[in-house]
Amino acid sequence: MDAVLLARIQFAFTVGYHFLFVPISLGSGVFMLLAGRRWYKTQSENDKAGYLFWLKLFSLTFVIGVATGITMEFAFGTNWATYSRFVGDIFGAPLAAEALFAFFLESTFLGVLLFGRGRVPRRFYYVSTWLVVGGALLSALWIIIANSWQQTPAGYTVENGRAVLTHFWAAAFNPSTLPRYFHTVFSTWVAGSFLAAAVAVYYLKRKRHTEFAKRTLVTAIIFGLVCSVAMPVIGDWQARVVGKEQPVKMAAYEGIFKTESDAGLLLFGVLDTKDQTVHAKVAIPGLLSWTLTGSTSGTVQGLDSVPQDQQPPLQATFASYRIMMWLGIYFILLLLVGLYLLIRKKLFTDRRYLTVLMWSAPLPMIAIEFGWIATEIGRQPWIVQGLLKTKDAASSVVPAGQIVATLALFVVVYALLFVVWFRKMRKAVVTGPQETIETGYSDTPAAAGAVAGAAGDLAAVPEEVKQ
Repeated sequence: MDAVLLARIQFAFTVGYHFLFVPISLGSGVFMLLAGRRWYKTQSENDKAGYLFWLKLFSLTFVIGVATGITMEFAFGTNWATYSRFVGDIFGAPLAAEALFAFFLESTFLGVLLFGRGRVPRRFYYVSTWLVVGGALLSALWIIIANSWQQTPAGYTVENGRAVLTHFWAAAFNPSTLPRYFHTVFSTWVAGSFLAAAVAVYYLKRKRHTEFAKRTLVTAIIFGLVCSVAMPVIGDWQARVVGKEQPVKMAAYEGIFKTESDAGLLLFGVLDTKDQTVHAKVAIPGLLSWTLTGSTSGTVQGLDSVPQDQQPPLQATFASYRIMMWLGIYFILLLLVGLYLLIRKKLFTDRRYLTVLMWSAPLPMIAIEFGWIATEIGRQPWIVQGLLKTKDAASSVVPAGQIVATLALFVVVYALLFVVWFRKMRKAVVTGPQETIETGYSDTPAAAGAVAGAAGDLAAVPEEVKQ
């Protein structure tokens, strides 16, 4: 098998697997932050237990996410040496910033959350939660900056076959950075809301931790609905950028083979690449032209505007984009039903809705993965839009056999990591929020030790004396 194809498969597998944990991390981080704020205000043992529950889920996911993200950076230097030489001057800054300013911020203060409870002042502990979540969001920004530059390069010049940075801020905030970043972050918050809702439903069905479950479910429904409704708005923003900067990708998304005016926004259709048409087409007339150009009669560039060897794989791009879009509509409708039931005071008792909601938990993850598939496949054959093709970016010295061997190793190791992560997460959810013997929060190590010592002394007292 071709070494370039194998390198693409390997990178697609590693990045796709890694990104399974990013939405869970960012999504659960929001609920950890909300629970931390509640505990900080009330100092209730129940609220503390809820906060520690979300901290556990976040931490387990963070660890696996970090471990699986490292391999991608090594792949740049092994399988994609030509690409690394071309973009090294551009990517050095955001990747270094991600490590220095985001990862260390996140990991340092996560250490405070895991090991500093009772050893640091209460306010500092609470602020650390904000810094952990902020670090995660900052980390996502730097990664999106690097990825977006590949999609819409800016702030550079090409010298001696290499892209050289000429304007940092122009490169960092290239045309697609902000819409792509907000689209990604809000999608992870939708995923986190569905995860929280599934956990809440699990407890409601078993009549355990009901207060925590009801509070979590209401938050998940409202927050998830707000984020889901925001997604089409952000998507419209991103679509305008794609239509302007990557018109061929947009044509692949919408199945537009020939440049046309009054282009409709496709809702449903079956792509036929042989006859270059879309069968059973259902579209809103003129809406795509209006979205991209501001006029229903505006011209939308078709696939016929570039040679066939500069067109992306059409079926994969078209289908993955449609799946993402329809799942997004499903999320809005499902959460709207949940809001209606909440208003009617039937949310906690409608077992059919709760069952559907719980089993829908993996769907935002699927939507996110398909969204990234559409994004990355849609810019092919370019690894850097208009500058470097994927077939020219791979290493010439790494044979196919070595790529196959490392890919097989990744599959085995990642499968084991997933089993460990899933079992730990399942155990945490089955156990649920656990109250501790500590009462409130102590601002000094000495006070914390006194509480722990008192607890130990109490445990040593015979039962008849306690009574």
